[in-house]
Amino acid sequence: MYDFTNQVVVVTGAVGNLGQAVMHAFLEAGAKLALVDHRADRLHKLYPDLADTPDHLLVQGIDLTDASAVEAMAAKVVAHFGQIDVLVNTAGGYRAGTPVHETPVETWDYMLNLNARSAFLASRAVVPHMLERGSGKVIHVGARAALAGSKNAAAYSAAKAALVRLTESMAAELKSHGINVNCVLPGTIDTPENREAMPNAIFSRWVPPEAVADVILFLASAAARAVHGAAIPVYGES
Repeated sequence: MYDFTNQVVVVTGAVGNLGQAVMHAFLEAGAKLALVDHRADRLHKLYPDLADTPDHLLVQGIDLTDASAVEAMAAKVVAHFGQIDVLVNTAGGYRAGTPVHETPVETWDYMLNLNARSAFLASRAVVPHMLERGSGKVIHVGARAALAGSKNAAAYSAAKAALVRLTESMAAELKSHGINVNCVLPGTIDTPENREAMPNAIFSRWVPPEAVADVILFLASAAARAVHGAAIPVYGES
């Protein structure tokens, strides 16, 4: 069991299946949480017990692809807690189904913005506060698709590959400043949406969100103090 008492953990995409698993894992480990979502109404409904306590902060209505909105989010967290110790970027999404020559430009831009730009902007806003303290952990959520392209999924694969390169570059820049930057590469995550989309799959071979959250907790802990720029596969049996 890792102990994150008095540490402030920012989780983007906190309403998603993985975001919820990450939130619960850090909460059980004693962390103070800043949960971020792009809609203005979901966090308080999902986490009513966290809404009115000074130990946690719900930051709603944040477009993670908008630089000024993300900067404002980071400033709000620092104003509330005085620090940010961990940033976990779970925000992201999947859209595929067409070959490159039939893929709308909007889909390409949407995948790059949602999966890569969001992590870039969140990191850009949070890391200066970590540098001031001389410590911090940044964990991005990539995907196995980052490692190789596949048919009809170029935009998603390219976006997740960009996230791995972002991880490696940040790690090289920040490791001498007490900041660890790493990412996880989940296989197919066992979520209600994936079960509905692939009803004939063997769900037991997929990776549970809680298993991915366990790896993220490790990367955010002192046990991973010597790990920089890693892209850790979390595939389950898939």
